[in-house]
Amino acid sequence: MKPNKIAVIGLGAIGYGVAASLARKDWPVVGADTNPAATERFAREFGKKVGSSNEAASGADVIILVVVNAAQCEAILFGESGVLASTAPDALIISCVTMDPAKARGIGEKIEATGRAFIDAPTSGGSARAAEGAMTLLTSGREAAMKRAEPIFEAIASKVYRLGDEPGAGSAFKMINQLLAGVHIAAACEAIAFAKKLGLDIAKVYEVITASAGNSWMFENRVPHILENDYAPKSAVAIFTKDLGIVSDMARAASFPTPVAASALQMFLMTAASGMGHDDDASVARLYAMIAGVKLDSSLDARNSTPHKTP
Repeated sequence: MKPNKIAVIGLGAIGYGVAASLARKDWPVVGADTNPAATERFAREFGKKVGSSNEAASGADVIILVVVNAAQCEAILFGESGVLASTAPDALIISCVTMDPAKARGIGEKIEATGRAFIDAPTSGGSARAAEGAMTLLTSGREAAMKRAEPIFEAIASKVYRLGDEPGAGSAFKMINQLLAGVHIAAACEAIAFAKKLGLDIAKVYEVITASAGNSWMFENRVPHILENDYAPKSAVAIFTKDLGIVSDMARAASFPTPVAASALQMFLMTAASGMGHDDDASVARLYAMIAGVKLDSSLDARNSTPHKTP
């Protein structure tokens, strides 16, 4: 049985894809975002417009939160916006927010104390997969909540992992993924910048490495941004200053060493401090290039490329 109303709060790159996927499959969905352009676009494409997250949530059976961090999630649900109190008394709240597992557990406990249900469901796959309704979801929550969510997940994801009966497990899996993703991006950027310093044709390096054992999904996905001199943010540097920061906090709390992740975090922090925090995370390669005094343009394209100007 379909809910009477689903509210997607947060219409950024991932959230817009979630809301659009539901709308295309005729789910009764509204979207809300602090950016008026995002809500206007959703209204233009799908004919449903609301003025605030509170209005979107009013009477909703399902809330899907796709915001930046735990602090935003808590402010929307429990703060002045009053989103949680606006929902149906038995509403299902789905958090697609990347956060510390302890935060996810705490939010889940507060929601469940009101008689509502909660699922911890961070995403993987990026904006392209979200737009296709083909994300991966790393979920944890009570069995009854999961049963309610199944048809919704089918509309927005191609893979759904059930990772535990309590909120927090999904977030813990996501942070392991983010540790690896951040390290792999930093390593890919280091390798391609080092190749340029050695005088290699980095387009040819890309061809060779993607057919060799040193390849990674991040190398294959991010190095083309560098070759094309395109640092428009498909995934911003600031995402990994946040996520690897969470990894660092979790590791410290567990008395567990993460020296490789800590080094990657420092590279993202230095890239952000250099003015590239809102640029694509492949900009770590530009930081290496600045340090080494090299230009990253592929030797095949250098004559026609225009250096990216950082704001």
